[in-house]
Amino acid sequence: MLLLGVTYALFSANLGQQYRVIMKGTYLSPESGRTAPPPPSNDVYVMNKDGAVLTGSDAERVMQQQREQVRQAAIKSMLTQGSIALLAVGALAAGFGWLVAGRVLAPLHRVTDTARRIAASPAALHERIGLRGPDDEVKNLADAFDTMVERLDHSFDGQRRFVANASHELRTPLTLGRALVEVAMHRRTASADVKELGESLLTINARHEQLIEGLLILADSEKQLTAVYPVNLSDVVTHVAGQLSSEAAAAGVELIRGPGDAPTKGDALLLERLVHNLVENGIRHNQPDGERWVRVLSKRTADHVQVVVTNTGPEIPPYEVESLFKPFYRLGAERLVGGKGAGLGLSIVRSVAEAHGGTVDAVPRAGGGLEITVVLPVDPG
Repeated sequence: MLLLGVTYALFSANLGQQYRVIMKGTYLSPESGRTAPPPPSNDVYVMNKDGAVLTGSDAERVMQQQREQVRQAAIKSMLTQGSIALLAVGALAAGFGWLVAGRVLAPLHRVTDTARRIAASPAALHERIGLRGPDDEVKNLADAFDTMVERLDHSFDGQRRFVANASHELRTPLTLGRALVEVAMHRRTASADVKELGESLLTINARHEQLIEGLLILADSEKQLTAVYPVNLSDVVTHVAGQLSSEAAAAGVELIRGPGDAPTKGDALLLERLVHNLVENGIRHNQPDGERWVRVLSKRTADHVQVVVTNTGPEIPPYEVESLFKPFYRLGAERLVGGKGAGLGLSIVRSVAEAHGGTVDAVPRAGGGLEITVVLPVDPG
């Protein structure tokens, strides 16, 4: 707009100056365009269409009209064509700028997408941007990001190996300790106090073994899945419900199952452990009286499959729900060593779900208990 205004002002000034110069000594008929003999003086005169010569104020008036017509036509042409040219150039500049900006920002979008995938799942730490192109600021940023992720990957992998190795090493002394306690308990000379102490030691030993097994599963679930196979969660739900039916009956808890078709891909053993931990957690953490049931079902949506486990139980504050997925976290009195489980059940559930590209969400039930929903990608084939 500024360019157009300046052009308009300059054009008007220049056009007016040219007309003031050529007014003197102009001898054109506005209609016929014929020239007339030069006048005896420098007065302005014109010849009309009939060949009559106009001088004085009549000639000035005709020249003024002609000049105004030419001026208006020129200004209109300039404004129209200039506006069209301005719109065309503006559209061209916007389109070219959009293309250039898209090419410049494409590497940044790639960096952002990779960062989001890694943030969503620790199993994606193996991904790298690997940006190619000129050695500019964007490539330096991508290379620095790849270096950071590589160091994090090595760090987490070292931690997983340490946990796995330590767990394996601890299994041997626990197994040996359990064998020695059982031998001492089953001696003919063993007193009642020795047998009672042996039972306590075996309970503690079993709890430690359970803890070690949970740590091993947690370390395995945080690794990248190298081999995945089709798994129908309906079969997994049926199998787990059959395994835990006796434990539910012993606890006086009704186990309600509703297996629906839910095809996905992944590690069958880890997915079985996921469902097993959810159902077992629902059975063990239930009300001592009143309603006592656990419902487990699987279903399929448009592009996901779900496993939903709902149980009755004590009321859980909404702000405590997310903490339940932290390792070794327990509510209330169950923080004690004698509490149920090792405090790794829901941590393993979340790790397995994230390793399979899924999510876990827990919502407190009205009246007590939880409703936990695991969402995994569907297998369309």
